Amino acid sequence: MTTQDFEQFIGGAQGRSPFASLGLAVSGGGDSMALLHLAHGWLASRHSQGAALEVSLHAVTVDHGLRDEAKDEAAMVARACAGLGISHEVLLWKWDGQGNLQDAARRARYALMADWAQARGIDAIALGHTRDDQAETFLMRLARGSGVDGLAAMRGDWQAGGTRWLRPLLQVPRADLRDYLTARGVTWAEDPSNEDARFDRVKARRAMGVLAELGLDARRLAETSAHMTNARAVMEAHAHQAARRLCEVKGGGVAFDLAGLTDEPMETQLRLVAHALVWVSGADYRPRLEALQEALTLAAFGDRRTLHGCVIEGDLEHLEIHREYNAVRRKRALPGEAWDGRWLLDGPDPDAQIRALGEAVKLCPDWRETGLSRRALMATPAAFRGDELLSAPLAGLGNGWTLTPVRPDNHFFTSVLSH
Repeated sequence: MTTQDFEQFIGGAQGRSPFASLGLAVSGGGDSMALLHLAHGWLASRHSQGAALEVSLHAVTVDHGLRDEAKDEAAMVARACAGLGISHEVLLWKWDGQGNLQDAARRARYALMADWAQARGIDAIALGHTRDDQAETFLMRLARGSGVDGLAAMRGDWQAGGTRWLRPLLQVPRADLRDYLTARGVTWAEDPSNEDARFDRVKARRAMGVLAELGLDARRLAETSAHMTNARAVMEAHAHQAARRLCEVKGGGVAFDLAGLTDEPMETQLRLVAHALVWVSGADYRPRLEALQEALTLAAFGDRRTLHGCVIEGDLEHLEIHREYNAVRRKRALPGEAWDGRWLLDGPDPDAQIRALGEAVKLCPDWRETGLSRRALMATPAAFRGDELLSAPLAGLGNGWTLTPVRPDNHFFTSVLSH
């Protein structure tokens, strides 16, 4: 692994969309320490070549508060960054004991880093995931019965949480990074949880040694993920074309032509409905396959179902997905702030509160003329002063207020395709 390899990836990323500042997620482990030093080498090379676009580097470490050693590791990263002239910050997180620890920690890590980048105007964050991480992720998803989407390769350049993320080391074996660090006399920390067999990733890592005897080493599994990515692209292209024909976005929900939808292959049906659920709810992940299949089957026969913070309901001609009232009834915002991550409602009363319309839909005399169901309207944004309803634009009560979607309706169709 050389700085030239790193430069090739980053150069491609700059070609797609230039950035003037790059965040580096550095835990202190071997992969992320290699990322830190490779980025520094790349920047030094740019300076020596007189690159026109100046780029600044900023490192960040997330301390999950789960191990006493984490503070020492963060301090080690701070010293390394100081020696390289790279700014460094530590972000703290505390687990509330709810849910799966590793999943909660991962979500929190990404959220904290995204907030950090946005607050400091950092254009992108680079992560130290390697080819070995790709292979291990493939095995874990295979064990969960994932389909093409789940088995496709990890993305190298994507947007999420208002932040651009990069994985410049995805094609690099973990061992090569260790060799790179050793040759330069750079130390790194070993997380003891990497040897804890209670975690699925550790089990997958150990299984790799056995699978390699069958030719299923990290390189082969990463290649298979790449093949799955190609297959996903074909499926997404077909789904995108079907969405343009069969779907209509209205009131923040999605309506399907039921006859046209059921004429599509089951893979396309599930892909489109899952995409609609994620798009309407703002969830990070699609629902589990079994729940999705059940809800789709029942809704096609006119049986209403709730799933993923949404309501799925249909009749003989249409299937509709809209936000579920119970999923948003506690959400609050001020005028001009994003409500439910999807709407901006602004108007003449800056002291009003934006919340779900709920039962106040009965105070909107023209709601039946909107073409939206009562259930759908209950989950739409409205402005209140105390218990007084001031505005509910989607229910036909504007009163001088302006409602703007955070994402245009066309985003539903374009986002069918991976980026």
